[in-house]
Amino acid sequence: MSSDPLREAQILRCWNSNAGAWTNAVRQGEIASRRHATDQAIVTAILDHSPGRLLDIGCGEGWLARELVKHSIEVIGIDATAALIEAARQAGGADFRLLDYAQIAAGALDLKVDMAVANFSLLGHESVEKLFGNMPALLNAEGLFIVQTLHPLRVDAETTYRDGWRSGSWQGFSSAFTDPSDWYFRTLQSWTGLFIGNGFRLIELREPLDPRSQQPASLILIGQSAA
Repeated sequence: MSSDPLREAQILRCWNSNAGAWTNAVRQGEIASRRHATDQAIVTAILDHSPGRLLDIGCGEGWLARELVKHSIEVIGIDATAALIEAARQAGGADFRLLDYAQIAAGALDLKVDMAVANFSLLGHESVEKLFGNMPALLNAEGLFIVQTLHPLRVDAETTYRDGWRSGSWQGFSSAFTDPSDWYFRTLQSWTGLFIGNGFRLIELREPLDPRSQQPASLILIGQSAA
């Protein structure tokens, strides 16, 4: 496994710098793809499996947790950006904790949940692979891990289709966003390999469509712990 700690650190710096802009964009509905497709897609995927207790990985300012508690789901939200966790705590609705993925991979979370969800929050390389390695330990028997991410075919339509770091961009976002970070691209084969290689059965793939273009707005992968 190759390591690129500088790029991993850049991701965290980016979110620290843009926490306020992100909170405003989410709460004011500025992100079109979320309004039209991806927010409802992840909520539907979760509710279809009726978890009692859920871990929201990379919870940001807490919108998903607030939505899920309306459905009587207990939510623990974790994020590595202090300003986002503070915004989430101020809005309330769930148990929000400041933790990064390395801490989770090292066993810092002493809990069990029915489901863990990562909604557009797995942007690194080695950090994500280590996180996957610890996920079965956080799940109850036959627990689920749901990931929503950028659809690989849409993202990489004009470049080589293989895993690797990509340059970041805030295209489509307001001018309040600055200094985008690089992020790690994974093919569909690579995503499925992460699940299967870490003790999950991949039970479902979903490709939510953007109603405006009728093209995939995202990819949702649902894995079930085999333990």
